[in-house]
Amino acid sequence: MAALLDTWAHAAQVLVAPIDPAQADTASLAEAYGVPLSASANCVVVGGRRAGVERVAACVVLATTRADVNGVVKRWLDVRKASFLPMERAVVLTGMEYGGITPVGLPPDWELLVDPAVVAAPEVVVGSGVRHSKLVLPGALLALLPGAHVVEGLGRG
Repeated sequence: MAALLDTWAHAAQVLVAPIDPAQADTASLAEAYGVPLSASANCVVVGGRRAGVERVAACVVLATTRADVNGVVKRWLDVRKASFLPMERAVVLTGMEYGGITPVGLPPDWELLVDPAVVAAPEVVVGSGVRHSKLVLPGALLALLPGAHVVEGLGRG
């Protein structure tokens, strides 16, 4: 994440905000810091297999919604079944801490699916890769990240 922020043309629009690591989960963060769920974005890692090949994507949706893993994501990855990666596997593959996974600095060959509501948000709070900070940035910047695709219907209420 830090490497991308060092070279990204939009880095000046990103604030890294220190937080208590015990408050990194969305509900705790909202309560402790007064961050509305409508301004909180969650990044989840999803995978599936097709012809013995694993296909992985990160999905970013507002905290007021859930990623449509068994519909939109499954079709996007073109797999028979898609599911959230187990915590340990997500941590190993991303090199990030659970509860802090961010769309910034994901492996370059990954798909990054972003819900249009995230992109439309004037400002979102999302993981920073570690539990002791969060990123605050215009939602539209997430659509400019490497591998990003804005996908209608990704977030379901």
